[in-house]
Amino acid sequence: MNGKLLATYRKKNKISQEKLAKELNVSRSTIAMWENNSNEPDNKTIVKIANILNVSTDTLLDNNHTQKGIKIPVLGTVAAGIPISAIQDILDYEEIFEDLANTGEFFGLIIKGDSMAPTITNGDIVIVRAQSTIDNGDIAIILVNGEEATCKKIKKTPEGVMLIPLNSEYEPTFYSNKQIEQLPVKIIGKVIEQRRKF
Repeated sequence: MNGKLLATYRKKNKISQEKLAKELNVSRSTIAMWENNSNEPDNKTIVKIANILNVSTDTLLDNNHTQKGIKIPVLGTVAAGIPISAIQDILDYEEIFEDLANTGEFFGLIIKGDSMAPTITNGDIVIVRAQSTIDNGDIAIILVNGEEATCKKIKKTPEGVMLIPLNSEYEPTFYSNKQIEQLPVKIIGKVIEQRRKF
C-alpha cells in the first residue's frame, strides 16, 4: 500500500490517525507505520480503509502514483487588508501536495519569537490555509490592529476570543467582541502543517 496516499486521503477526509486507528481496531502507531511505509495492512484491512476514506483499493495500492508538488509562497509579514496573492514580501517557496492545494488558498509564514515553543519555535515555517473562521482549539494566524501576523491557539467565547500561547511563560490575551471590531482582530488562516529547517 502507498503510505503517502493513505496519509493524504486521511487528511483530506479530516480523519485523525487516532480516529482511523479506533475504526480499524489498531493502535495509532500502527497507522503511523503504514503511512511511513514501514509496515503494511493485510488486504482485508486495505478494503476497510478504502471504504472509510471513500477511495478505491486500487488508489491506495498505487505505488507508482506520485503527487505533483504545488509551490506556495513563504511570507515574512502579512499586512491587513491585502489579499494573500497580492503580497510581494515573498522570502521563499514551500511545496504542498496537489490534493491539499485543491482545498483552498495556502501560504507559508516564518514564525518569529518563542510564544508557541516548544511545539512551534522561532524560525519554523507554518503552512497556512487562508480562512477567516476557525474552530476552538485550532492554531491560527491572527492580525491584531493591522500589525504583523501572530500565531496562537484560539479559544472562542460568547464575549470574545482568547489568543493562547503554548509557551507557559507567556500569558493568554483576551479580546472582547468590541475590540475585535474596533482594533480590529482578524483571523487570516488556519495552521495546517509545520516545517522545521535544520
